[in-house]
Amino acid sequence: MAEISFPLPDLGEGLIEATVLDWFVSPGDQVERNQPLVELETSKSALELPSPQAGKVIRIHGAPGETINVGEPLVVFEVPDNTAGIVGTVPKDDAPKRRVRLSAVLDED
Repeated sequence: MAEISFPLPDLGEGLIEATVLDWFVSPGDQVERNQPLVELETSKSALELPSPQAGKVIRIHGAPGETINVGEPLVVFEVPDNTAGIVGTVPKDDAPKRRVRLSAVLDED
C-alpha cells in the first residue's frame, strides 16, 4: 500500500488559505473519487471539496475552525501500490462504430 497526500488546492482568484468548517470523512473511512471530503470557507465563499481519488483516509489535517494554507496537506490517502500514480480513470478512446450504406447510382443513358 502507498500513502498519497492531497494538499489544499489553489481555489482561484488569489486565495491563499481556507478555514475548515466541517469534515465529512474520518480516518479509516473508505472514499470514492468525487465524494465530498470537507467543507471549507474562503474570504469569498464556502464550498465542498471533493476527493481527487478513491482510497482509505489515513489522516486529516485541520480541525473545524483551523486555517490551512494552499499547498499544505489536507488529507492523506492509502491506496494500492498499483494505483499510487493514478488520480482517476482514463476513458478508452475506442474507434467510432459507423455503418455506411452504399448504393449504386445507375446511368440512364
